[in-house]
Amino acid sequence: MDRYIDKFITYLEIEKNYSRHTIVNYAVDLREFGQFTGSTSIEKIDYLFLRHFLAHLRTKPYLGRTLTRKLSSLRSFFKFLHRDGLIKNNPAILLMSPKREKRLPKFLTEDEAIRFMEMPVTNNVMGKRDRAILETLYSTGMRVSELVGLNIEQVDLIGNIVKVAGKGKKERLVPIGKKAIIAIQDYWGSRKQTSNILFLNKNGTRLSSRSITTIVHKYIKKMSISQDISAHVLRHTFATHLLNRGADLRSVQELLGHVHLSTTQIYTHVTTERLKKVYDQAHPRA
Repeated sequence: MDRYIDKFITYLEIEKNYSRHTIVNYAVDLREFGQFTGSTSIEKIDYLFLRHFLAHLRTKPYLGRTLTRKLSSLRSFFKFLHRDGLIKNNPAILLMSPKREKRLPKFLTEDEAIRFMEMPVTNNVMGKRDRAILETLYSTGMRVSELVGLNIEQVDLIGNIVKVAGKGKKERLVPIGKKAIIAIQDYWGSRKQTSNILFLNKNGTRLSSRSITTIVHKYIKKMSISQDISAHVLRHTFATHLLNRGADLRSVQELLGHVHLSTTQIYTHVTTERLKKVYDQAHPRA
């Protein structure tokens, strides 16, 4: 089984040009499947065998979205094997994904966002860095993983544009606001390290996604707002505020780097909920 998995992972890296994060997830999911199959040959794996594997997964404390991802990995794997003639039939073709409930993303109000940007105390280089991180996330709507990969040359301070390397290594240009630019310049001007990395940790190396998440949660806690908020909160806030102020869905899709418009459409539900709340509060016969 391992050699088939290795061929598939190579295909994702070279032909599909998937991100490192996505490839690691595929590898983890398929190695788990490989352990379950043991010495069973690939030719003997049928639909019933895959159903037994899914039943095995459900005995583990996986979240629904994790199970959905693992099922997607299996389908992609067997589709690849069948397409390349490595198996005669695709046993995963009839596997159905459980319908995922779309949770409405949490976001900050405009007043909360302003307060949140001002939480870091900027009397030292770390505080200035944290302010620049929060301002950049809110100003551009980029993912945390995209932020950590930024280098100085990707930020055009004159043209107010950031070149972002998104999912699948696809690049996009995103505008960045004056507040974020001022915060970045303030941070750059106070740091001693000479590096082309945009945001550095205390050791002068690139921050990790986990570090950014820790920084965001530090200020969420400090601001005493709901702890049930992910580091994605500023991305959700960015999209919601744009739509609330009249931006069209296609433009927001481009700014967020979403491949499918349906992914961006969840934010229309958020704004609809806001409008309903306003209506209920304001209309005398609501």
